[in-house]
Amino acid sequence: TMSVKAFKLVSAVEREMLMGDKNYINIECIECCGKNLYIGTNDCFIYHFLLDEKVSTAGKITFAATKQLHKYLGLKKPVSELKAASALTRLLVLCDNTITLVNMINLEPVPTGARIKGAVTFTLNENPVSGDPFCVEVCIISVKRRTIQMFMVFEDRVQIVKEVFTPEQPCAVAVDGYYLCLALTTQYIILNYNTGVSQDLFPYCSDEKRPIVKRIGRQEFLLAGPGGLGMFATVDGISQRAPVHWSENVIGAALCFPYVVALDDEFITVHSMLDQQQKQTLPFKEGHILQDFEGKVIVATNKGVYILVPLPLEKQIQDLLASHRVEEALVLAKGARRNIPKEKFQVMYKRILQQAGFIQFAQLQFLEAKELFRSGQLDVRELISLYPFLLPTSSSFIRSHPPLHEYADLNQLTQGDQEKMTKCKRFLMSYLNEVRSTEVANGYKEDIDTALLKLYAEANHESLLDLLVSENFCLLTDSAAWLEKHKKYFALGLLYHYNGQDAAALQLWVKIVDGDIQDSTRSDLYEYIVDFLTFCSDQDLVWKYSEWILQKNEEVGVQIFTKRPLEEQEKNNINPDDIISCLNRYPKARVKYLEYLVLERKIEKEKYHTHLAVLYLEAILHLKSVTTDNCTETTELLLKLRSLLQKSDLYRIHFILDKIQGTDLHMESAILYGKLEEHEKALHILVHELKDFRAAEEYCIWNSENRDVQYRRRLFHMLLSVYLTPGTSDCALVMAAVDLLNNHAVEFDAGLVLQVVPDSWSVQLLSPFLAGAVRQSIHTKRMTQVALGLAQAENLIYKHEKVKQKGAPILLSDKKVCQVCQNPFCEPVFVRYPNGSMAHTHCAANRHLNSNVTHHSPSSSNQT
Repeated sequence: TMSVKAFKLVSAVEREMLMGDKNYINIECIECCGKNLYIGTNDCFIYHFLLDEKVSTAGKITFAATKQLHKYLGLKKPVSELKAASALTRLLVLCDNTITLVNMINLEPVPTGARIKGAVTFTLNENPVSGDPFCVEVCIISVKRRTIQMFMVFEDRVQIVKEVFTPEQPCAVAVDGYYLCLALTTQYIILNYNTGVSQDLFPYCSDEKRPIVKRIGRQEFLLAGPGGLGMFATVDGISQRAPVHWSENVIGAALCFPYVVALDDEFITVHSMLDQQQKQTLPFKEGHILQDFEGKVIVATNKGVYILVPLPLEKQIQDLLASHRVEEALVLAKGARRNIPKEKFQVMYKRILQQAGFIQFAQLQFLEAKELFRSGQLDVRELISLYPFLLPTSSSFIRSHPPLHEYADLNQLTQGDQEKMTKCKRFLMSYLNEVRSTEVANGYKEDIDTALLKLYAEANHESLLDLLVSENFCLLTDSAAWLEKHKKYFALGLLYHYNGQDAAALQLWVKIVDGDIQDSTRSDLYEYIVDFLTFCSDQDLVWKYSEWILQKNEEVGVQIFTKRPLEEQEKNNINPDDIISCLNRYPKARVKYLEYLVLERKIEKEKYHTHLAVLYLEAILHLKSVTTDNCTETTELLLKLRSLLQKSDLYRIHFILDKIQGTDLHMESAILYGKLEEHEKALHILVHELKDFRAAEEYCIWNSENRDVQYRRRLFHMLLSVYLTPGTSDCALVMAAVDLLNNHAVEFDAGLVLQVVPDSWSVQLLSPFLAGAVRQSIHTKRMTQVALGLAQAENLIYKHEKVKQKGAPILLSDKKVCQVCQNPFCEPVFVRYPNGSMAHTHCAANRHLNSNVTHHSPSSSNQT
């Protein structure tokens, strides 16, 4: 992978400070505790330095070491290990297989001379099990073969806790709680020294290579595995992270999250624990120590000590982003969570996500960009501001500082490539559409919706209209100017309407229909305007445009009056009379409006019913005067007129009748005579003028609707009389009379019919009528018998009940009192109520007189 500058190598102790010109002196071991640096040498000396970290104004870090003391241990053997126990102010020194306790300040051995003998190497338990703050737990590999010993070390004494035997000779150890991670001769194992349970990890040959066993965190170790792998292992013997690839000959390893640092003969290598990639290589010759102390990584040659100073993670992340390595930057940023305070991390991480989003966006990786913008809670105006002129002029937005990207605008980002620009615009459309209804939009909905409107208008996108007819926050001035620029006049009208400026909207739309301005958005714009005015509550606008609407198309235009919302009509906001006078110049519209009043709204006003009938009549007469044949229009009008004359009872009958006189509208005259109850005249017209016998029958039926049987029968007899006028020899009328009787036998009184019909008619001619009449007569008789039988049965039940009531004795004693006056009875005369209570006859009579109610009455029934 490409490199990351994660660490800088800074010198801490120069060779002159340590050895002057004594070339034979070598550094054997180091320990660092806070600012205290201890160095053990091959000539049995311990040196104590104070390390001071200095940061220059340019951010460059240097270390100044000040020598405090040096102390000779007097053994002529090298000091092989040093470990500080700061809680005890003790330094544990391993020299010549003995661990001595030395005062950290003056390097003097403890007065008691407490020491641990027979140690090959040792380590401290950083996750102690004792819980005593004034004690450290020490684990040693003993000079005794295949033996590990655990000690508790106090200020001035030591105490052995446990001795554990291992299957092979151990050569390196690390401790966590009760768990030992051991490098044996041929393999690594985990051993619980409390329970004695051990677990093999993987094979490793310690003869060929130097094993590395290092505790890197709670219950986790880092080991030098076969094939140059840095392996991670938990105390359960499993690996929760992928290994890192070291070189074959690693000398030492250290952890500085999120990096694992390794040292070999020539280099210091840096691998990320997050993605296992090698991130940095620093040339470093003759190194033989690499250790980390409380996050400080120190390397040493035989002659000098150096510190690996980590660059701030934020700087590393910014470097990665600068070279467009988004994935790595995000991995590192997530990894940085454990090293940075929560609030600070969240702010930093959001910003990194946003920066990463813009990098992906610039590479047209829109899906990735969208996800990053969303997770980073990007102020969406940062994105909108890349697109020239999309943010409203009134917007107070200022881009983030420091900037989230290096682009002035979309032109620079796409380098003028139109195809790329279109893709970016399409992305912004879909992104804004998604976020406009979410939390992200809070506070700047105007900016988002206005930008979206501009994008839609420019791209001629169908969603423009959807945006304008639903809830939106488009700013009027900006949006109006933009829509006008892009000739989206219909949409501009919708914008005006949404902002309560219906007059401006209508003015625009009317211009489009009249062809004064061009906009083909809606081919049915005239119908749309009609619909708009129908639901427009501003009556002045309705009146203002009514003439224009009606001139274009009377029959469609009249809908602005006939299809108004029901609640508005019920309030009669617009007076029907005003509408009718407005429609006087538009005859078709006027008829439609009157039909609506009379037939749909069923308004019961004589003038509307009469007016409509007259208009039908005039239209019919006009058509008849122009053409001789009855055309479809005439037929339709005739049907409408007849229906109105039949069903309505509100028009002025005589007025209409006068207008019909002298015309050939016989059927209509008959209907009018029927309304005047002049049935004979009506039937005479139908039979003699029109010779329409079917119509005559129907006349009898509809005129007798909702009337009693007698009335209906009278009409049918009347029709029969018209057919059989004395002296009639017209065969057609005779046949009509026969058919009438045979088809409607039920409607006649058979006795009267037989008196009227000529004697010359045969029984066979009237057989259907006679059969029907006889059947009807028998049916009536039988139904009457049934009704009588039922009434007698009911009467019998009541008689039985009465007898039963009389059969039960009623006892009267001087203890009983009247329910009305509460006095006892003096004589055996009383009134008894159905519920069993009794009263004096005079009390009962008074009670009936006085409002039929009494407070004492136990029953509301007045029956006795």
